[in-house]
Amino acid sequence: MGFITAKDGTEIYYKDWGSGPVVTFSHGWPLSADAWDGQMLFLAQNGFRVVAHDRRGHGRSGQASAGNDMDGYADDLAAVIEALDLTDATLVGHSTGGGEVARYIGRHGTGRVAKAVLISAVPPIMVQGPDNPEGLPISVFDDMRAQLFQDRSQFYQDLAQMFYGANRSGAKVTKGILDQFWLWSMQAGLKNAYESIKAFSETDFRDDLAKFDIPTLVMHGEDDQIVPVKDSAHKTAQLVANAQEIYYPGAPHGMTATLQDRVNKDLLSFVRS
Repeated sequence: MGFITAKDGTEIYYKDWGSGPVVTFSHGWPLSADAWDGQMLFLAQNGFRVVAHDRRGHGRSGQASAGNDMDGYADDLAAVIEALDLTDATLVGHSTGGGEVARYIGRHGTGRVAKAVLISAVPPIMVQGPDNPEGLPISVFDDMRAQLFQDRSQFYQDLAQMFYGANRSGAKVTKGILDQFWLWSMQAGLKNAYESIKAFSETDFRDDLAKFDIPTLVMHGEDDQIVPVKDSAHKTAQLVANAQEIYYPGAPHGMTATLQDRVNKDLLSFVRS
């Protein structure tokens, strides 16, 4: 564990466990690298070196005033990869982290990348527009910003219910899972979390996805209330050449926690292939 310094001086926290082939993890909004602990420990125990960083403004990283956009996030990921001299890495991204992985490949190529995994990821583009009529109206994201500004603590508690599908009849989501979501979220700076909503909702990743020239796995829950599967994973799989797809019936956005064992098994199978 340690810190690297991004090109603008922002301190980026990272954790680095195990040895073997490299797998990096980019977390979702508004969480931290700790959201990946269940996957990282599992892969480290199965012969992999696993690296995850806290996005700028999140977790233990510096709360930078600028760079809270996908270009900034991708460049921070590149800074971690280059500082640790990681090669032949599998890049794994969840939700906003999936956008970070896509933009990294779009900006920095695949010279250091062996494979990519997009889990419940935001690409190709979330917001509704003339060339994306199936997207979510901008009012959805405006409302998120308003609630975040007004009472972020309560907003995060409410969001956790949807994130993990705890609001569904018969759902079995522990209080611990919901509490850790709130804890991780509250570590994010308000300005950083606020600006990140624009980053994950309005960034167009279609050109980035066209640059994927490595084996790619798309994983998504079919009851994702945060990033609808039909508007994201299905479209991404059409844009990435020869993408593999795994869909999980009834699974929520936060399936890395609610379906941890199954996700871990599928992830291990792909990185070993």
